[in-house]
Amino acid sequence: MRQTIHATEQELKRIFSDDYFFRIPGYQRPYSWTRDHTATLLQDLIDALPGDGVGMQEASPYFLGSIVLIKDPNYPEADVVDGQQRLTTLTILLAALRDLSAAGAADALHKYICELGDKFSGTEDRFRLQLRPRDRPFFREQVQSPNGTTLYRAEDWELSDSQRNIKDNARFLVDQLTELGESRRDQLAMFLLQRCYLVVVSASDQASAYRIFSVMNDRGMDLEPTDILKADIIGAIPQEQEQHYTELWEGLEEDLGRDRFADLFGHIRMIHRKAKARQALMQEIRETLQPERSPRDFIDHTLLPMARAFRTIENADYDSAPEALAINRHLTVLNRLDNSDWLPPAIAFLSRFESRPALVRSFLQDLERLAYALFILRAPVNERMERYIRVLDAMDRDQPLDQEESPLQLSFAEKQRVQEALDGPLYTQVQLRLPILLRLEDELAESESAPSHPRIISVEQVLPSSPPAEGEWAQRFPDAASRKEQANRLGNLVLMPRTKNPEAQKWDFARKKAEYLAREGETPFALTAQVLEEPEWTPEALDRRHRQLVGLLARAWRLT
Repeated sequence: MRQTIHATEQELKRIFSDDYFFRIPGYQRPYSWTRDHTATLLQDLIDALPGDGVGMQEASPYFLGSIVLIKDPNYPEADVVDGQQRLTTLTILLAALRDLSAAGAADALHKYICELGDKFSGTEDRFRLQLRPRDRPFFREQVQSPNGTTLYRAEDWELSDSQRNIKDNARFLVDQLTELGESRRDQLAMFLLQRCYLVVVSASDQASAYRIFSVMNDRGMDLEPTDILKADIIGAIPQEQEQHYTELWEGLEEDLGRDRFADLFGHIRMIHRKAKARQALMQEIRETLQPERSPRDFIDHTLLPMARAFRTIENADYDSAPEALAINRHLTVLNRLDNSDWLPPAIAFLSRFESRPALVRSFLQDLERLAYALFILRAPVNERMERYIRVLDAMDRDQPLDQEESPLQLSFAEKQRVQEALDGPLYTQVQLRLPILLRLEDELAESESAPSHPRIISVEQVLPSSPPAEGEWAQRFPDAASRKEQANRLGNLVLMPRTKNPEAQKWDFARKKAEYLAREGETPFALTAQVLEEPEWTPEALDRRHRQLVGLLARAWRLT
């Protein structure tokens, strides 16, 4: 057969039709989109919805990106080379819209998720997207089947990371769409299917498909927005000073690295615009700061101090005694978070008050508390962004940030919610558990330098979730349901400087201490050393340690 390559822009109602049956090959990476990715997609779609009085066909089309397939042009079956995350998330969104709709509308939406079978012709239901074999049954039950997104049958401890992401995103979308209301949900569904497009690139053979994928994702050295801004800004400087400012600019770019230098401009945009990005970075920088009007002032008083602050924050190398150690500890802890939304207020404050170390320490202590509270409460990206925008606004207005009413501070209700979350099944919260345990380790370890930990660290349960039916663990923790609950609590968790051994996890306590949690009786972690000192691991010992650790965090973050 002659090899072919075909690219076309198609509406989602065509993507999720009988023209395609998508398969995610088993060798593909797991589904990895988190709630942040999904929240961004949903908010962008809602922002793009047509206004009152604008017909759906008059609405501006919305481009969702591209997918790369291996597909015979004569058949609908297609292996997905690139685009798994988008197709999976769009399917979850359609399923959530379906499950919140009345019967007739739900049936209409279900046809975009599943081709219905016909018992009279002997055909069975056929789902339009098949995930990797490992995740396929879970996805069918929890998402693709009618009411799947509103019936949460699986427990987090049973799930893989990809399955937990699927479940978390489905829950989030159902919650957000419920608040949206029926009429707006219907409008969103129509907009999604009629005015949202993907570019479908189909190759008839695997080699061609991966060649296309490589070209489309080639990082190369294409022009960045910062390159164009550089031309605008440096070009507006008098010729006799142009070389000096060119060297300053290029020195910053080399120091930070090309990608991080581009990230810096994104943070500068947020600091000055205080709003979610609506247009291209270059356009918003031009409109908000108008740097070409006063190019030397922009470089001297915005770019240079903020680049210096950004570098200090990322490297955790503030060097103004006597507060340097405490400041760098806070920066190290902040850098462990899975988001960078906290960076704009940190950059803005440090660039303004770098020479006042006591003030910097106090601010970073409060920022760490706020950032970790939002992290622990799994606040959606838009909620986090709005909170940090309020902090930036308070800074610009010179409002006191240490007052109870400041957006930098936690409310009484927020403090309570954080403590409740810390009291819950932390082990099942994969993104949370390691940063929180490392924060505890910093509190327990007695060190005169900024915290430093082994490169490979794993989180281990002392009491395993599923121990052998016979033996020490079953005797000491006889109730299976209670045992699973206890196993996932903070008080049952330790750190190890290596990857897990699945077999060793179920050993009895004495053997686990001697041969697994420590090497030659020693461990680099104070958290783990606590457990090594216990003669037996009983419900009482676990509960005692749990209350101690939760209390330690409550004191460190002033939650009481």
